[in-house]
Amino acid sequence: MAMLALTAASSSATTMNLIELPNEGGIHLTLSARNHLQGTIEDVQIGDVLAHFTIRTAAGVIESVITRRSFEEMSLTKGDSVTAVVKATELVIAKP
Repeated sequence: MAMLALTAASSSATTMNLIELPNEGGIHLTLSARNHLQGTIEDVQIGDVLAHFTIRTAAGVIESVITRRSFEEMSLTKGDSVTAVVKATELVIAKP
């Protein structure tokens, strides 16, 4: 499984990130999501409808839940290199 290559064009607030998806068609997508973490799938739990998996990144461990169908269509398995793209409308911060 090839890892999605994410490259920020600049640090400008109006610049979007470019994702290059490796395939025969040479598709390029532009995303407004700026937060991406490269990592490796460490654990996978497949349910009837959802797939829950753990990704080890340089920043730590994150978890994701996607549909089982998407998980299978992407042929994701333990040990795959992936990029988690985070797009959130809110960020909750707590201070002790």
